[in-house]
Amino acid sequence: MTTQLKLKNVHKEYKMGDSLVKALDGIDLEIKKGDFIAIVGPSGSGKSTMMNMVGALDIASEGNIYLGEVDIEHLEESELAQIRGRRIGFVFQTFNLVPTLTALENVALPMMFQEIGKTEREERALELLEKVGLGDRANHLPNELSGGQRQRVAIARALANDPDIILADEPTGNLDSKTGKEVLDMFVRLNKEGKTIIMVTHDMELAKKAKKIIRLKDGRIV
Repeated sequence: MTTQLKLKNVHKEYKMGDSLVKALDGIDLEIKKGDFIAIVGPSGSGKSTMMNMVGALDIASEGNIYLGEVDIEHLEESELAQIRGRRIGFVFQTFNLVPTLTALENVALPMMFQEIGKTEREERALELLEKVGLGDRANHLPNELSGGQRQRVAIARALANDPDIILADEPTGNLDSKTGKEVLDMFVRLNKEGKTIIMVTHDMELAKKAKKIIRLKDGRIV
């Protein structure tokens, strides 16, 4: 199976006042196409830092991160942005929708940065909203939608550029248990369709739905 993402001896350190904080301490990880991985660990274990690394949102202090064959540690920010836009879809705990845009416009937004024409953007955005069961809410603003509906819009937006990998950071954290289960079922379905899913969660019940659980403690995989 094709390796989509590889972390090789990845370290990440932050300066906090006079102290040096080791957020990641020698991470080795290989993620293959079609994996569904849950990253778990206590607060401060390095989960968010690791998510930033695999999502090309930050670079390592030491080590290498490969997205396919490309070592992203040596790319300019503009090149990283292009890779993120094309190959990685993000789903956040707080949805991160643009409040002044409709559901359709929010989903279409990532395609604009890939210079896809307006008609094609809108057609694909509507298809994706229908896929997540919100075709009838296309013209609603985020504040006219429930939390679960907003997260489904966020999932549709993550799929906009047909990425290889979907990164979900505590995707059910702001949802009640029933709605959270519906959102998780959606990730399971997307994984069955061939998407690689990497999910950060503190909820072991959610993590059990993944094919693999990666436990972090003090910046290391245990």
